[in-house]
Amino acid sequence: MQKITAQHIRSSFINASRSEAAKLNLPKDFDALDWENLEFLGWRDEKMPLRGYLVVPQDGALTGIMLRAPEGGSGKKRSVLCELCRDVFSKDDVYLWVAKRAGQSGRDGNTVGTLICADFGCCTNVRKEPPVNDINPDPAAVVIRQVAGLQSRTAQFLSRVQGK
Repeated sequence: MQKITAQHIRSSFINASRSEAAKLNLPKDFDALDWENLEFLGWRDEKMPLRGYLVVPQDGALTGIMLRAPEGGSGKKRSVLCELCRDVFSKDDVYLWVAKRAGQSGRDGNTVGTLICADFGCCTNVRKEPPVNDINPDPAAVVIRQVAGLQSRTAQFLSRVQGK
């Protein structure tokens, strides 16, 4: 992912009003992000912890969506798998993040949701190399495949938000 500015992020949102986008709080480590190892920028708002943001490069532009987490967290009644990174070894919480649909559909109250790591650690999760064994003789190839899967599943979720 290319380094982006705060203004690029704020103008990328497809399911938030201009005032909501203007008021969003950027991640505290925004100036130190490792842009080369991000397929998307995802973060939780420090001042509104039930709100999250996902900004994805798509077709040469940025697409941002505002998300909402469930009140009370995941409930921890059962383990669930993040739909974006599908990391089976992560001990992080996974939430059902919900996004208003873009356009009139979202203004009418329609939403879509998917299971995503609570703190949006998916880009790090897919880069964990598995141990070398008969099933994974080339860990680097596994990482490449996992990164491609993350990009594909993230694009599919964005398409659902956009109503495509």
